[in-house]
Amino acid sequence: MLSFEQLKQRLESAGQPHVLQFWSELCEEDRDTFLQELSQLDLKGLKDHCEGAVRAADSPSANLDQHIQPVPPESIGSVRKSDKSCLAEWENEGLLQISQSRVGVLLLAGGQGTRLGVQYPKGMYNVGLPTGKTLYQIQAERIYKIQELSNRKHGCKCTIPWYIMTSEFTLAPTEKFFKENNYFDLDPSNIVMFEQRMIPAVTFDGKVILQGKGKIAMAPDGNGGLYQALVDNNVLEDMKKRGVEYLHVYCVDNILVKMADPVFIGFCVNRGADCGAKVVEKAYPAEPVGVVCKVQGVSQVVEYSEFQPQTAELRGPGGELVYSAGNICNHLFTRAFLQDVAEKFKDQLKQHVALKKVPFVDSCGNHVKPTKPNGIKMEKFVFDVFPFSRNFVVFEVVREDEFSPLKNADGAATDTPTTARNSLLAQHCRWAMAAGATLLDEHGNTLPPAGSASAGDSPPTQCEISPLVSYFGEGLEKLLGGRTLPTPFILDEKRAKELQAQ
Repeated sequence: MLSFEQLKQRLESAGQPHVLQFWSELCEEDRDTFLQELSQLDLKGLKDHCEGAVRAADSPSANLDQHIQPVPPESIGSVRKSDKSCLAEWENEGLLQISQSRVGVLLLAGGQGTRLGVQYPKGMYNVGLPTGKTLYQIQAERIYKIQELSNRKHGCKCTIPWYIMTSEFTLAPTEKFFKENNYFDLDPSNIVMFEQRMIPAVTFDGKVILQGKGKIAMAPDGNGGLYQALVDNNVLEDMKKRGVEYLHVYCVDNILVKMADPVFIGFCVNRGADCGAKVVEKAYPAEPVGVVCKVQGVSQVVEYSEFQPQTAELRGPGGELVYSAGNICNHLFTRAFLQDVAEKFKDQLKQHVALKKVPFVDSCGNHVKPTKPNGIKMEKFVFDVFPFSRNFVVFEVVREDEFSPLKNADGAATDTPTTARNSLLAQHCRWAMAAGATLLDEHGNTLPPAGSASAGDSPPTQCEISPLVSYFGEGLEKLLGGRTLPTPFILDEKRAKELQAQ
């Protein structure tokens, strides 16, 4: 650890002497803690970081309209448009890869549920399902089930390791939550949690923000911090040791995520892709999602703010949006590609600016909670490695089946606990009806096939199917076919056994 004098000198060289302005007011214990924190900072790179943040915040958004092209059709697979025999072939290939323990999943879980009004990790959030399951539990059970399906098909015992990237804020509570819940019956040795780096928040004039008299305001370096974290925590070595060749990377907040989706995996393997992205069709031209496309021939995600309205509204001969491939933070990478990124490209990732309200102490030592943005947080995004891919592919899925993010507290227009809950319950209603069940509402009236509800509305019935019973609607005909089901209806493993016995 550096001495106080060494730190003082380096902070002065970086143009940040104010960081130690309250040193004389700190007790011995707080001084030791602060020294330790400062020693872990990249003090040599601090000046560049602060100056770069200011430059980036001052830079106007790029206008890329004249340089973009849609993803070419030959690079796209689609749940809706691809031939059914191809989809079956891809699913079989994916299940084969899973059965050989060549697939891992990686969860991006560095964020807290602040916008949801809670201070714990978003994965611990309960959206109000009849069973009260959290996002973490739903995801764990999907891993368990897809392992079981692969084992059954290929007569083997496979493992899908679950890598979970956390941050300083989420690691300890996530570890505690998993332990308290007995790791949701998964083998703890196959759950690998690790931390991404934290970087300082900076004022608009390039000064590191003090959160307290002896504490710098730090923030995770975005989900694109993954690639540095893979190196810092020897995750690629762990993957190699386990024989993992494909890594499915996804974001914690999507309640409908298909963990280790065999169709997506099989499609990417079939095409020899080193990098693949799942997308959904944009709901409307101005929907605030990034679009997967090409810029001067290079695959990447273009943010909605970088499109001119007239470009976003362009339509093809059939009336479909030309730029419709909405990014949903759901990707597949080969381990070889990730190794390449780690060794050659991770330091070339674009830095993105987020203007935030960052609590701070003023020059008098008073704590201030700002009412408008006062700081710059620099972030990297996980999709910014797409340009380095040698063979990039896109797989389009149905939004209602695979994408319903949880971002805002109830009361917001979209992406709330209510919309997430209703998306899952609506999906399970569709599965039950497709299996031949008749669903009754609370008054005993038969629900029509369309009665599965849209994500934003209150569903007319509550039907929840455990991932331990069905991964994606498969195997329900023998349990539910021809049955009339009063609601609320919960199909868990116990109820499934009872139905099988009847």
